[in-house]
Amino acid sequence: MKPKLLIIREIENHTMNILAKHFEIDYRPDCSQEQLQNIIQDVQALLTMGTSINEKLIKNAPNLKIVSNISVGYDNFDTDAMKKAGILGTHTPYVLNDSVVDLTFGLMLSAARRISELDSIVKKGLWTVKADINYYGLNVHHKKLGIIGMGRIGEDLAKRAKLGFLMDVSYYNRHKKPELEEENITWKPLEQLLQDSDFIVMLTPLTEETKNMIDASRFKQMKNTAIFINMSRGSTVDENALYNALLNKEIYAAASDVFVQEPVNSDNPLLQLDNFTATPHIGSASHETRNDMAQLAAENLIEVFINGKQQNIVPELQLLVEKNTF
Repeated sequence: MKPKLLIIREIENHTMNILAKHFEIDYRPDCSQEQLQNIIQDVQALLTMGTSINEKLIKNAPNLKIVSNISVGYDNFDTDAMKKAGILGTHTPYVLNDSVVDLTFGLMLSAARRISELDSIVKKGLWTVKADINYYGLNVHHKKLGIIGMGRIGEDLAKRAKLGFLMDVSYYNRHKKPELEEENITWKPLEQLLQDSDFIVMLTPLTEETKNMIDASRFKQMKNTAIFINMSRGSTVDENALYNALLNKEIYAAASDVFVQEPVNSDNPLLQLDNFTATPHIGSASHETRNDMAQLAAENLIEVFINGKQQNIVPELQLLVEKNTF
């Protein structure tokens, strides 16, 4: 008998057909967290994107052995609870890097040249020739870019910034990467990076150490012409501090693809600011990339659960494989 796989995210038919060769599939792409609690009892494998895998869910899932996340981030995993229950988790790194970098540059350009703000002015019929000087923005090319969190996405962003926009790139990371120094991409202490950079891009994962990493004191260290872009997770930034920094002109502009609460509350004060650009957590949201991510998530299920191989298992749960306790 095939193991039962519950899929609670839309996937393409060709990916479904590949999975159907190995699993008995229950496909419920519109399943809510509450509904999931009631239907997961006999499920052995789960394919999802961002669903909270916590103690409450795990208690209702005695047969669950693996969760395949269609995402590079996995802060939706309670890895301690999963480890205790012997549940493996996989993710989909690398395939989304270029798409996230695309959006990052889109937000950098939009914030610097005030694209969304000025788009609104034109569409509202408020464009006047005499007001031209009021439409000025800032250049992106040849500026200083500081990257906080130098993983694969950060590396791709740095290389594209240097080659495409001729930017001077530095980074802050827990560990220095000597190979980047050879490409004149330099490590700096966080305080120095914040003080020096014209553009600052947040790319760290969400951990206890990075929660509210960028707070009021950090914004005060930035130039008043700096542009801050958050592409990591909403909780890595103190949103109240960001609002005050923008309102008081401590920084020039900001953009974010992520928020503490998602979907973002309509009364979030950041949304009222002309110098703030928002997108709805769409870093990897192109048709091609999302299909590639789902395909990799499906491959992870087959390789790990069916074939017993190690492929894209999240580091915190790797020990389960080594001890063969899942």
